[in-house]
Amino acid sequence: MSRPLIISDCDEVLMHMVVPFRSWLEEQHGIDFSFSGGFERALRHKTSGDLIERELVWTLLGAFFETEMHRQTPIRGAVEAMARIAQRADIVIVTNIGEERAQARADQIHAHGLPYPVIGNRGGKGPAVRKLLDERKPGLSIFIDDLGANHVSVARDVPECWRLHMVGELEFAPHVEPVREAHERIDDWDRAETWIMARIDEYDAIATGALS
Repeated sequence: MSRPLIISDCDEVLMHMVVPFRSWLEEQHGIDFSFSGGFERALRHKTSGDLIERELVWTLLGAFFETEMHRQTPIRGAVEAMARIAQRADIVIVTNIGEERAQARADQIHAHGLPYPVIGNRGGKGPAVRKLLDERKPGLSIFIDDLGANHVSVARDVPECWRLHMVGELEFAPHVEPVREAHERIDDWDRAETWIMARIDEYDAIATGALS
């Protein structure tokens, strides 16, 4: 019987990102980051109140990941929950940080007690998840991500995959609408672990019954 496969995002699922990003923007660039606005319209110059141009937003985000990942810390309960889940399932991290930063991300999360392989992705995660399932052929797969666009992509390309919408940064979570393409929305690891383990229990019961 093949082991289940958990495909997890990193930022706001395993590691805090928007809060340390906000602190860095204020300290180093004099920029306010309001969680109440959409991401591309949330950044404004503190002195003038002018909106930060879209291109500069993504430049700043790239600079943060290039030099400031040490500011990130694990989401409460993520390390412990993933360790318990790993006893019953394989775990792969698919993160939209690009191939060029995949090793830095792996070094980051491994240092925090998250010793899982990392795939650096760009764009919708459906193709990356589809490739993983085609290669590994798990009997059960569960995808975890904070971004709605990634759930839409996975629902389209890998409809058989369970999809958990999680925004682990509790200061940010109230500003993120639930995604209808996800099977469930849970923002803390205590309840998320229970939900994931229930899916694994169901899979084991079905697989055991089929083999008996």
